[in-house]
Amino acid sequence: MKWLLKVIEKVRPNFEEGGKLKAFHPVFGALEHFLFAPSAATIGAPHIRDPLDLKRFMSMVIISVVPCVFAAFYFFGLRFLAMIIVSYAAGLTVEALFSIVRKEDINEGFFVTGILWPLILPPTLPLWMVGLGVAFGVLIGKELFGGTGRNVFNPALVGRCFLALAYPKQMAASFLEPSHDVAGRLLSWVDGSTADAISSATPLVLAGRDEMVATSHMFLGSVSGSAGETSALLIILGGGFLLLTRVANWRTVAATIASFFALTAALIASDKIVYNSMPGVFGPAIWHVFAGGLLFGAFFMATDPVTSPTTNAAKWMYGIIIGAVTVLIRNFTGYTEGVTFAILLGNIIAPILDEIVISVRIRRLRSEG
Repeated sequence: MKWLLKVIEKVRPNFEEGGKLKAFHPVFGALEHFLFAPSAATIGAPHIRDPLDLKRFMSMVIISVVPCVFAAFYFFGLRFLAMIIVSYAAGLTVEALFSIVRKEDINEGFFVTGILWPLILPPTLPLWMVGLGVAFGVLIGKELFGGTGRNVFNPALVGRCFLALAYPKQMAASFLEPSHDVAGRLLSWVDGSTADAISSATPLVLAGRDEMVATSHMFLGSVSGSAGETSALLIILGGGFLLLTRVANWRTVAATIASFFALTAALIASDKIVYNSMPGVFGPAIWHVFAGGLLFGAFFMATDPVTSPTTNAAKWMYGIIIGAVTVLIRNFTGYTEGVTFAILLGNIIAPILDEIVISVRIRRLRSEG
């Protein structure tokens, strides 16, 4: 890439003050920072440690969810595109209002939240709820804390938690069976009020009724669920891209999935009677990994650099807590899905985990000195 850097350095004067292409400086700057490290380090989180600035960092996340976005469009049609439009319109409105008051530029962080938000929602959720939820999440989960880099909670999960508690009936009854036609629903508009809507329970709900969905179906993406959670394969592909680019930390993902799998397997092994009589409640472990939003949460939500720990040891503890709490909520509470609440709990204790790790290291250094 050195040859490209030389080219950029050669043409840069044309885009700077007094240059012929000065008007295009923002475009040139965005391209340059996308390809190479910026000249100044970031002040707030996420703190970039490799040749990525905030714009490229956010771009990698958006690219990683492209497979899930295309799949949601294919499975659920034009209505999913409307959900994306509403998500950006409502969320950016809140961001713009706070930016005006603070006299700051609109931060790039919401462009990630705006695309992740519709992917964690039921595909036929009323559009006004889509807008209300993202506005609440951005307002309460981020802006009241000072904006991107200062928020304690993942704003998308705050919005989903709000909708789950305020409108539980709509959140539980807005699922749709993915289209199995060759053309999918690419040019169709289907919601809960149309005659051809095919409402369907999620695999976790069906499991509670002793109706187990095949693991292969959840892996490929032919079951109902939140818009971006229907295909484990596509989630793994997108998440793998984040890991390869080091935008997401593999320790958090590995700890979350491993602890979830281990605790689920332990429950199955320790209570054969319950497992044999109620297969929808306990496992099998690999089935639970693919069911619901665990994989999506582990790859795209738990790894949020702002709300997750910064030290490597804390990332392991953070992931273990999220995975374990998800199992406990799924199996011992009235909620069939616990990923949202587990990650929000992890967000709360993330600073504490970092503090513990740093304190232990300081004591060790002092004792060695």
